[in-house]
Amino acid sequence: MQAHPRPVCWMKELRAAPIADTTHSGGEARMKFRWMAAIVMIGAVSMVGCVTQSKYEEAMGDVDSAKSELALARTQKNALEQQVRTLKDLNVKSGSEAQLARDELERIQHGRDKERGGVEDRAKELEAHTRQLSAQNRALRHEYEDVKRHNDTLKSLVARYQKELKDQSRSATGVPAPSVSSVNPAPSATSVPPAMKDPQPLSSSMNVNKASAGDMALVLGLSQDVADRIVTNRPYRVKGELVAKNVLPKETFDLIKERISVSP
Repeated sequence: MQAHPRPVCWMKELRAAPIADTTHSGGEARMKFRWMAAIVMIGAVSMVGCVTQSKYEEAMGDVDSAKSELALARTQKNALEQQVRTLKDLNVKSGSEAQLARDELERIQHGRDKERGGVEDRAKELEAHTRQLSAQNRALRHEYEDVKRHNDTLKSLVARYQKELKDQSRSATGVPAPSVSSVNPAPSATSVPPAMKDPQPLSSSMNVNKASAGDMALVLGLSQDVADRIVTNRPYRVKGELVAKNVLPKETFDLIKERISVSP
């Protein structure tokens, strides 16, 4: 008689068998399928009560295979978590280096902006100083031109004064001295006094140091303002001071210089 395989009641062994943790399946479809088959078999066993030895060994093989795949999945998960931590560390390190680079760039930009501001301020100061020097140069040039014109005026006045002095000295030395007779004439009862012998010619020139403003305006043909200005700026040592003191313009002075005098 052929022997049948002995049915094995493995409820006690099933109680002793370790139950794999299903909370860390790793999300794989095959593992879920096998676990579902194991659960279905466990349910069938709990309903029937006993299975054959071959069924039991097959189920236990499936359980061991599922446990091996679960351990492999956990290993892969741990490796992935390690890679994630490594990547996070690298990310933090890269972020720190990037922040350091940004800080250095901001420091360089700040230094450049500060240096540029200093250069611009210095350039503005130099431009202002240049404009100031240009203005001073123009003022000095105008002053030089004024001094030059005044110097030329003074030279012409000095030359005119020298000419007038020479003319006056020549006119003074050109007057013939009274001749003395070697023989004294007989005294005459009708002798003429010395003052009558050499009468002084009447001068037709007007003394600007003594004449009134009305007389100068009437005789010389000047306006009342000009005549008053002549009186205000007295005394005059020479005629040319009328121009040197800016009392008369040179054209007016040239018209009246022969008709005036400054003798005290």
